[in-house]
Order: sequence, then C-alpha cells, then structure tokens
Amino acid sequence: MAQHRNVILIGMPGSGKSTLGILLAKALVFDFIDTDVVIQTRQHGRLIDILERLGAEQFCAVENQYCAELELDSYVVATGGSVIYSPDAMANFQRLGTIVYLAIEFAELLPRISDMDSRGIVMQPGQTFADLYAERVPLYQQFADITVQCTGDDHEHTVNQIMAALAAHT
Repeated sequence: MAQHRNVILIGMPGSGKSTLGILLAKALVFDFIDTDVVIQTRQHGRLIDILERLGAEQFCAVENQYCAELELDSYVVATGGSVIYSPDAMANFQRLGTIVYLAIEFAELLPRISDMDSRGIVMQPGQTFADLYAERVPLYQQFADITVQCTGDDHEHTVNQIMAALAAHT
C-alpha cells in the first residue's frame, strides 16, 4: 500500500464516506480526516447552519478553499459530497493521492439520508435528491481513480473491496 500516499473518498451523502473512512484508516494504519468536520471547526458551527448562513455558492467556495489547502500524508480523507464542484480541491486531491468513489444505488441511498434536512446537503432550490444524484454521479465517476460498488454490502466487506482495489491500483 505504500504507493498510496493518501486515499480520498468521494460519493453521495449517505454513501458511508465517514464511517468507511475511519475503518479504512484503521486497516491501512493511516490517520483520518473528514473535510466536513474541518469546515465545521473553521466556520464554528454545524454544516447545516453554515450552509444556511453562507448559501450554496459561498459554502462551495469555502469547501473549495479549505480542501485545496490541505497538505496530508498517510491519511484517509472523507470528503463532503459537494466537493466535486470544487476544481481547486479536486486538483489538490488528485495530487495528494488515490480518489475512491463509493458508488451506491439510489434506492439504497435514499433510506440512509432520512435526516436530509439536518445534514447540510448542498442542493439548489427546487432540486430533489434524485436530481442531485443524477447530477453528481457522472462527476464522481469523472474524478475517481477507483470505483467501489457499495450497494448491499456491509462495512467490513466494503473496506475489504477498497483494500483489494487499492492493492490492484498502482
């Protein structure tokens, strides 16, 4: 695994980036960072409150700036689902390591985000979660070095899939 300086997890809200990231960091003996927590810490509030205060466009600008500034070595990074709208951040992640897209079918994702109103999900007015999913999936696919299908799998199996994909990806 030494060839993977960092592993960056991207995917939809509810795909398991934070939970799987912690487990993957333990398996790789890496540190773990959640960029949503970085934003919350630096902006002094919950994600939903920051999003409401700044609005979607300014929130994405803040996310872009914070993620573009990250300098990490031997980390698993759980990103916010909207980071793929941030060109500087994504360029930095491409430079920092291997980007893993946690792909999950919409039907499985929907029940996982029952707390959508309190999560702080970047969406445009009138946009449905299905619209958001359709808009983001091609972007996740575009940036991914590795895509791991997570639909129907438990955390342990998914972590094993990621580890195998990383071992095969040089």
